[in-house]
Amino acid sequence: MGAINPIEAQTGDGCPLGLQPEPIKETDPLGGNIILDDFVTQKDGQSSIDLIVQGAHCGGCLSKIERGVSALQGVQNARMNLSTMRLHVDGESENFSANRIVETLSNLGYGAAPYEINAAQSQSRSEVRSLLKAMAVAGFAAMNVMLLSIAVWSGGSDMTPSTHTIFHWISALIALPAVAYAGQPFFKSAWAALKKRQTNMDVPISLALILACGLSIYETVMGNPDTYFDAALMLLFLLLIGRYLDAKLRHRTGEAAQRLAAMQSTSATRLLDDGKLETIPTRQVAPGDTLIIPAGQRIPVDAEIISGRSEIDTKLASGESLPVLKTAGDPIYSGMINLTAPLTVKALAAETDSFLAEISNLVQIGEQNKSRFVKIADKAARAYVPIVHSLALLTFIGWLLVGAPLRQASLNAIAVLIITCPCALGLAVPAVHIVASGRLFAKGVLLKSGDALERLAEIKSVIFDKTGTLTEGIFELENEAEIAPEHLAMAAALCIQSRHPVAKALHPFAGDIKAESVTEIAGQGLRGKIDGKSARFGAHGASDDSSLSTTSWLEIKGQSPVRFVFSDRIRLDARDTVERLSGLNLSSRILSGDIQASVSRTAKQLGITQADGGVSPQEKLAILEDARRAGEQPLMVGDGLNDAPALANAHASAALATASDISRTTSDIILEGDRLSGLSDAVSIARQAKRRVVQNLSAAVIYNLIAVPLAVFGFVNPLIAALAMSGSSMIVTLNALRPMRS
Repeated sequence: MGAINPIEAQTGDGCPLGLQPEPIKETDPLGGNIILDDFVTQKDGQSSIDLIVQGAHCGGCLSKIERGVSALQGVQNARMNLSTMRLHVDGESENFSANRIVETLSNLGYGAAPYEINAAQSQSRSEVRSLLKAMAVAGFAAMNVMLLSIAVWSGGSDMTPSTHTIFHWISALIALPAVAYAGQPFFKSAWAALKKRQTNMDVPISLALILACGLSIYETVMGNPDTYFDAALMLLFLLLIGRYLDAKLRHRTGEAAQRLAAMQSTSATRLLDDGKLETIPTRQVAPGDTLIIPAGQRIPVDAEIISGRSEIDTKLASGESLPVLKTAGDPIYSGMINLTAPLTVKALAAETDSFLAEISNLVQIGEQNKSRFVKIADKAARAYVPIVHSLALLTFIGWLLVGAPLRQASLNAIAVLIITCPCALGLAVPAVHIVASGRLFAKGVLLKSGDALERLAEIKSVIFDKTGTLTEGIFELENEAEIAPEHLAMAAALCIQSRHPVAKALHPFAGDIKAESVTEIAGQGLRGKIDGKSARFGAHGASDDSSLSTTSWLEIKGQSPVRFVFSDRIRLDARDTVERLSGLNLSSRILSGDIQASVSRTAKQLGITQADGGVSPQEKLAILEDARRAGEQPLMVGDGLNDAPALANAHASAALATASDISRTTSDIILEGDRLSGLSDAVSIARQAKRRVVQNLSAAVIYNLIAVPLAVFGFVNPLIAALAMSGSSMIVTLNALRPMRS
C-alpha cells in the first residue's frame, strides 16, 4: 500500500489538541534536531521504533493514528498507548521509514518524537503546570468580575448609567487579559485544527469565549446595561478544571513506565576475550556477551550462569519469598538481585528483549486496555461539535429570517453556544469521582484514576497474591516452645551476622553467646564456631513432615540437631477482609509465584478454597483473561514486580502502600496503613459512585433537553445561559457531595 492521503486521513472522530502547524520531519518537538533512524531497532529483518505522540486525547485519536500509520508501506503493526502517549510501530526493514511515519503523524495533526520516558514525563509535567496556572488565572478573574457584576445587579436604579459603564470597563480590563492567557489551551487547539481543515471540541468553545467577550465590548462601548465577561470567565474556569484533571491523570499513568525504567540496571560489566573488563551501558549488551555480576548488583539482562554459585533475590520477579540458590547452567532474569557471591554469566537477550522489558510491555498493554472503558459522557461529547455548530448557525439564520436585528440574532446564537457547553456532562463523572476519592482517602484508600471507580463497581471476584499481600513477607519462629533457650541463643549468635529473611527472624533471640569465624554459604546456611565447637545453621538432609513451613536446623558438633520451623506471618486483617468481600458477593482466590505447599497453607488459614502456587506472570495473565471471559471481572491485589502485568491487565487492581514502586504505580488504588480492609470500602463506595454517575448523566441530559430549546427560541441571553450552564453544573456537583456509606 502507498502513503495515505493526508486530507483523507484527517477525517474521523479524533480530537487533536497539539496539532503541528508544519510537518516536523526530523525536528524533535521536545527541542533539537535528531536523526530518527538512530532510534530504529533492527532484529531478524524486522524494524521497530517507539515514538511519543503529542496531541492525542481520546479513543478517536488512537484509532486515527493506528489506522493512518498502519496504512504506510512497510508497516505491519502500529499500537498506541494513550496513558503514556507511546506509539510502537514495527514492520519489515526493507520498506520501513521512521521519517515517513513521523511525517504522516504530522499530516494527521499530531507531533511525534523518539520515545524517552523521562522526556515524556517532563513534557507531561509541563502541561499540568501550564493548565494549573491557566485555571488559577481564570478562577481569580471570574471571582473579581462576578463581584463587579453583583454590584451592578444589586445597584439597580440607584446606579447611574455612567457608573454601569465604568464597572463594565473595569470588568473588561480584568476579563480580556485573563481570557487571552487562560484560554490558550483552547485557542491554540482550535486554530491548529482549523488550519488543518478540521474541527474539534475546542472550536465551539473558543467561538463562545471570543463572541461573548466581543459582544461584551460592543455592549460596553454602546453603553448598554448587560455584558457577559462573567459568563465567559466562568465558562473558561469550569472547562479548565476538567482539562487539568485529565492532564493530571495522564501524567500519573505514565509513572509506571518511568518506575520500570528506573529498575533497569543502567550499566553492565563485560568480560572481553583478552580477559579485561569494561563497563558499558546496558543498552549495548548483546546476546552472547560474557558479563560479571558482583554480589549485591541487580542483574541487567536475561542471562545464563557460566560459573559461580549464589543466592538470588527473585521476589520481585517470581514472588518467591526466600532467596533461591542458582548455579552454573541456571537462567537468571533482569530485575533480580545477586545476593551472596559474584557470578560469570552469558547474556541471553538484549535489554529491549529482557524480562523487565517484557514486563513493561505487558503493563503498557494493560493500560491501553483500560482506555476502552470510554465514559458515556465522552461519547456524547464527541457528537457535541457538529450538533452545537449546526444549532448555533441555524439559530442565527433563523432569527435573521424572521426579521430580528443582527444584534438579537447574534445574542441568541451565542446563548446557544454557551448553554450547550458540556460542563454538566463533563462534571457528571469527575465530580462524583473527586468526592468518592475523598471518602476513600479518609478510609486509607488512595484512588489513582477516576475510571477505576467504574471498574471497581463491576468486579465479581478478587484475586490475591500471597507473599507481601496476604502475608507480611516477614518470617517468624513457630516452634519456640520446643527449643531450649541455649539453643535459641546459639542459633541467633550465628544468624545475627546474616540478612537472610529466615536468619533475621532469630535476631531478637541474640544474647551473650558469641559465634566466631561465621561464614554464609549460598544454599546451605551459616557455619562458625561456638565455644570452640563447630556450629551450623541451615538446611538439613533429614526428611521431615513440615513441608508446609520453612524448616532449618541447628547442628552443634557432638549434639543432636535441633529443628527450627518458620512461617510467613499472615496480615492481621486478611481473614476479616476475605469475609467482608464475601459479604459483598465477591469470591476470593490466590495466585502466587511461591511454592504450592506454602500457598495452600495460607489459603486454608484464610478460608479461601481456590489457591494456585508456582504461577508465572504470563500464567497470571492467562488466568485473568479466562476469568474475564467467564464474566468475573476480577480485581487483582498484589505487591511485587511479577504482579505488575496482572495489576495492569486486571479489570481493576490494588496494592498495599508497602508494595514495590512499580506495583503501586500500576495499581488503580493503594491501600495505606498496611491494611487490606480498605478493599471492601473501595468496592462499596465505588458501587454507590456508579449510581451517582448515572443520576448525574441523567440530570445533564434533562438539562440540555430543556435549556437548548429555550436558547434557540430566544428566551435566554448569554448571561442567563452562563448561569443556567453553571446551575446545571452545581446540581451534579451537589448530588456528588451527598454522603456515601461504606
